[in-house]
Amino acid sequence: MKTVLTLFSTLFFCLPLFADEVGKADSLVRLNEVVVSANKILVARNCVPLSISVINRDEIEASSESALLPVLSQRVPGLFVTQKGITGFGVSDGSAGTVNIRGVGQSNKVLMLFDGQPQWAGIFGHLLPDTYVASDVDRVEVIRGPGSLLYGSNAMGGVVNIITRKHHQEGRRTQTRMMYGSYNTQKYMINNGYNHGRFSSFISLNHDRTDGHRENSDFRITNGFAKLGYTFDEHFSATGDVSLAKYKSQNPGTVAVPKLDNVMDILRGTTSLAVENKYEKTSGAVRFFYNWGDHEINDGYNAGGTPLSYLFNSDDHNYGVLLYQSFHLLAGNSFTLGVDYKNWGGNAWNDSINGVRGDIIDKKVDETAGYLIMQQELFSVLTLNAGVRYEYNSVFGGEWVPQAGIVARLFDGNTIRSSFSKGFRSPNIREMYMYRPQNPNLKPEKMLNYELAISQLFLDGRLFTELTGFFIDGKDMIEMRMVDGRPLNSNVGEFKNKGIEAELRFEVLNNLSLDANYSYLHTDKLLLAAPKNQFFAGITYVPGRFNFHVNTQYVSGLYTNVGENTAAKEKYALLNAKAAYRFGTRDKGLNLFLKGENLTATRYSINEGFPMPKAIFMGGIDVTF
Repeated sequence: MKTVLTLFSTLFFCLPLFADEVGKADSLVRLNEVVVSANKILVARNCVPLSISVINRDEIEASSESALLPVLSQRVPGLFVTQKGITGFGVSDGSAGTVNIRGVGQSNKVLMLFDGQPQWAGIFGHLLPDTYVASDVDRVEVIRGPGSLLYGSNAMGGVVNIITRKHHQEGRRTQTRMMYGSYNTQKYMINNGYNHGRFSSFISLNHDRTDGHRENSDFRITNGFAKLGYTFDEHFSATGDVSLAKYKSQNPGTVAVPKLDNVMDILRGTTSLAVENKYEKTSGAVRFFYNWGDHEINDGYNAGGTPLSYLFNSDDHNYGVLLYQSFHLLAGNSFTLGVDYKNWGGNAWNDSINGVRGDIIDKKVDETAGYLIMQQELFSVLTLNAGVRYEYNSVFGGEWVPQAGIVARLFDGNTIRSSFSKGFRSPNIREMYMYRPQNPNLKPEKMLNYELAISQLFLDGRLFTELTGFFIDGKDMIEMRMVDGRPLNSNVGEFKNKGIEAELRFEVLNNLSLDANYSYLHTDKLLLAAPKNQFFAGITYVPGRFNFHVNTQYVSGLYTNVGENTAAKEKYALLNAKAAYRFGTRDKGLNLFLKGENLTATRYSINEGFPMPKAIFMGGIDVTF
């Protein structure tokens, strides 16, 4: 670990000393780039008191990944994603795809959004990681810390806002990709964007399949996405989209206790419609969304056991309407008023193979909220930001959510941010009404987050550095305890997390760039999938038509088991590389690439009992016309 800290310290403080001869260029990170996740309107990133990481389309495209989450796990400091195989996350037992930010995330404490609309399973409340497709994403904005002021429940530990693609330039553009690699892994993609006058469209289709690196670990998925947009005039526009994912995965069980026939057959879908308005002094939108799922799961049996006589089934929904309007009535001032309504739930049952159905649950929950957020610029060097939300839940009642922050820009290229925010998570239907530990009297989990950050640009914007410190105080965590001789879900847990996050991006030359990030996390209790140290560094070199990229990841202090009598801790370092050659231009040409992951064949696990694959290789061709 000393080696990692020494390397990062050298990069953070010493690179300006040998970069004086680098010519001028646009900043790699651009503190002034706009974000929408903080205030629901476009606002400069250096005016926002929250810690927000932005992953743009170029970074996503360069990864050649079909799934989005692995890209985020490298590029966002303090964010960690659980994985179990070469591709695919799955659901139910043996699944992965949990997103933790600053050690907070288990049980869906990080909210995933499509264009600001919440995406999670209505019954179990879990994320839907296999539906987050890289080819459908224009950019991602990650709030590292609570986002409950604007987004309500489940935005407790952070927010990942996936902003879907829209074809911007006039005309048509089609892209296809084919990949093949280790363990008979195949990935196919085709998308098409079209823009003519006031109409725009983007349509894509993806298919991934793999035999998996373990017996009985195969995975198949087909994703489809379509987005249509129309601009009525200079003030009004409308956008509608639909996304479908059909996937089938098999859980092989742990190495110690393998499973047979643990097969999950899943259909997930989401659709939305938005009408936006934009005037000189005000702008806003009304958004309707609906996402749903249909699951059939064979829970399988241990080797030597007896196959089950029933299949678990569930269907769930999560729908609502989001209405907000922002106003700019005074110089340097803006405020946003918003109202949200959400309804989530579903039903679950066991279908006997002999035809007898056993009902488990049929429930739904309503949430209604209103919020106000205000921002004021003072003398072009200070930004004050504050807001409050009140959310009413049909089960447990109301919850107040405050947030406040200040941003100082004292000299050119410098930003100092400080903020206080509250996050909360509503208990899900499983915790309240399903199986023996159920408790309908559960209250929300809550946490307070305090942070301070300093950002600085050097060398005409070629070098960006940022250092963030945070402290989190969580209470009323839902834990299973024995009450009167039986297990019961109860609001009894507490935790305190604190740490630092550092980020560096440096354009050494016009064709040579470096990016790195490091996060340190200290917790007062053992937490799953919350590594103490995370480090990432990548170098990209683009000589002519070639593109070479090498990166390394280091993780330590990662607990994969936090049982009462046992605790398993993991440490690993990975080396990844990619080489590509392009014929023609980016909008009309062919790109050949080869990439390798875990090139040193490191043995490690993120989910206990599910060893990750050793070195894996993928080759592919990308055609654009």
